[in-house]
Amino acid sequence: MTNPYHPPVKRSVEIAGHKTSISLEPMFWNMLREAAAAEGTPINALVARIDAERIMVETPPGLAGAIRLWLVARLRDQEADGEGAS
Repeated sequence: MTNPYHPPVKRSVEIAGHKTSISLEPMFWNMLREAAAAEGTPINALVARIDAERIMVETPPGLAGAIRLWLVARLRDQEADGEGAS
Protein backbone atom coordinates (compact mmCIF):
# COMPACT_ATOMS: atom_id res chain seq x y z
CA MET A 1 0.00 0.00 0.00
CA THR A 2 1.20 3.50 -0.80
CA ASN A 3 2.14 5.59 2.20
CA PRO A 4 -1.12 7.41 3.01
CA TYR A 5 0.85 10.45 4.16
CA HIS A 6 2.70 10.95 0.88
CA PRO A 7 2.59 14.58 -0.24
CA PRO A 8 0.39 15.56 -3.19
CA VAL A 9 1.54 14.77 -6.71
CA LYS A 10 0.72 17.20 -9.52
CA ARG A 11 -0.66 15.77 -12.75
CA SER A 12 -2.16 17.34 -15.85
CA VAL A 13 -5.70 16.64 -16.97
CA GLU A 14 -7.78 18.03 -19.79
CA ILE A 15 -11.23 19.46 -19.12
CA ALA A 16 -13.32 20.71 -22.04
CA GLY A 17 -10.22 20.98 -24.22
CA HIS A 18 -8.20 22.92 -21.61
CA LYS A 19 -5.25 21.48 -19.74
CA THR A 20 -5.05 22.06 -16.03
CA SER A 21 -2.96 20.56 -13.29
CA ILE A 22 -4.32 18.99 -10.14
CA SER A 23 -2.39 18.08 -7.02
CA LEU A 24 -3.68 15.01 -5.21
CA GLU A 25 -2.11 12.54 -2.84
CA PRO A 26 -1.19 9.23 -4.55
CA MET A 27 -3.98 7.44 -2.65
CA PHE A 28 -6.54 9.74 -4.29
CA TRP A 29 -4.94 9.37 -7.74
CA ASN A 30 -5.24 5.58 -7.31
CA MET A 31 -8.87 5.86 -6.20
CA LEU A 32 -9.63 8.15 -9.15
CA ARG A 33 -8.07 5.68 -11.60
CA GLU A 34 -10.06 2.83 -10.05
CA ALA A 35 -13.31 4.83 -10.23
CA ALA A 36 -12.71 5.72 -13.87
CA ALA A 37 -11.93 2.10 -14.72
CA ALA A 38 -15.03 0.88 -12.88
CA GLU A 39 -17.16 3.31 -14.88
CA GLY A 40 -15.35 2.51 -18.13
CA THR A 41 -14.51 6.17 -18.68
CA PRO A 42 -11.21 8.04 -19.08
CA ILE A 43 -9.92 9.94 -16.05
CA ASN A 44 -10.24 13.23 -17.95
CA ALA A 45 -13.95 12.59 -18.53
CA LEU A 46 -14.54 11.69 -14.90
CA VAL A 47 -12.68 14.80 -13.71
CA ALA A 48 -14.72 16.91 -16.14
CA ARG A 49 -17.93 15.45 -14.70
CA ILE A 50 -16.81 16.14 -11.13
CA ASP A 51 -15.85 19.68 -12.18
CA ALA A 52 -19.28 20.26 -13.74
CA GLU A 53 -20.99 19.00 -10.57
CA ARG A 54 -18.86 21.16 -8.27
CA ILE A 55 -19.49 24.42 -10.11
CA MET A 56 -23.24 23.90 -9.71
CA VAL A 57 -23.13 24.31 -5.91
CA GLU A 58 -23.52 27.66 -4.21
CA THR A 59 -19.97 27.78 -2.85
CA PRO A 60 -17.87 25.41 -4.97
CA PRO A 61 -14.70 23.93 -3.49
CA GLY A 62 -11.49 23.86 -5.47
CA LEU A 63 -11.21 21.08 -8.02
CA ALA A 64 -8.77 18.94 -6.01
CA GLY A 65 -11.01 19.20 -2.94
CA ALA A 66 -14.07 18.36 -5.03
CA ILE A 67 -12.34 15.24 -6.37
CA ARG A 68 -11.43 14.13 -2.84
CA LEU A 69 -15.00 14.73 -1.64
CA TRP A 70 -16.46 12.91 -4.65
CA LEU A 71 -14.21 9.91 -4.04
CA VAL A 72 -15.08 9.75 -0.33
CA ALA A 73 -18.81 10.05 -1.14
CA ARG A 74 -18.44 7.24 -3.71
CA LEU A 75 -16.70 5.05 -1.13
CA ARG A 76 -19.39 5.85 1.47
CA ASP A 77 -22.14 4.97 -1.03
CA GLN A 78 -20.43 1.69 -1.95
CA GLU A 79 -20.14 0.76 1.72
CA ALA A 80 -23.81 1.64 2.32
CA ASP A 81 -24.81 -0.53 -0.66
CA GLY A 82 -22.69 -3.39 0.70
CA GLU A 83 -24.29 -3.11 4.14
CA GLY A 84 -27.76 -3.21 2.61
CA ALA A 85 -26.92 -6.43 0.78
CA SER A 86 -26.02 -8.36 4.00
